[in-house]
Amino acid sequence: MPKDQLEAFNWYRKSAEQGYEDAQYHLGLSYATGGGVAKDTAQAVVWFRKAAEQGYANAQYSLGSMYVAGEGVPKDATQAVFWYRKSAEQGYAHAQYELGLMYATGEGVPKDAVQAVFWYRKAAEQGNALAQSNLGAMYYRGAGVPRDFVVAYMWRNLAAAQGDEIGKKARDAMESSMTSAQIAEAQKLSREWRPKTR
Repeated sequence: MPKDQLEAFNWYRKSAEQGYEDAQYHLGLSYATGGGVAKDTAQAVVWFRKAAEQGYANAQYSLGSMYVAGEGVPKDATQAVFWYRKSAEQGYAHAQYELGLMYATGEGVPKDAVQAVFWYRKAAEQGNALAQSNLGAMYYRGAGVPRDFVVAYMWRNLAAAQGDEIGKKARDAMESSMTSAQIAEAQKLSREWRPKTR
């Protein structure tokens, strides 16, 4: 059938009003992006919250992002952390990455490199390129983990393989500080690495 965002919006609304969390989430997306309806971030927050309160991980992540950006709600890093954590604990990689970032920067939570590494690792292990790049940076600096150039290179290499330019540049810059044996070991680890599913 032809693409029809308005018709999709109408069906999402019918289902969302009956309490179906997936439809509530997609209705929130429609409002957030202006898909089939005028963009209305306050309404997006309403529907994301309804789905989030039912435990829907994507909606919890989206609600956290609305609090970070101050879209439809006042900016509130503490609320962002609250919703990111709920989503992250269900294994949602994007939320795990964002929660790691909040701990790394001390936004909404006390700065904590160990917690940043913990959440970056969870997302990185699922294949999230940004988390892989940031986890590589933590290993490179020895922040929250013992310093390890081989592991840092591996994570940055994995990020680079997905097109992450920052990870690629950081990986390439590391090579002058590493022996050829270390680089070979890091590349071997990269080849052997397999993502985990949530």
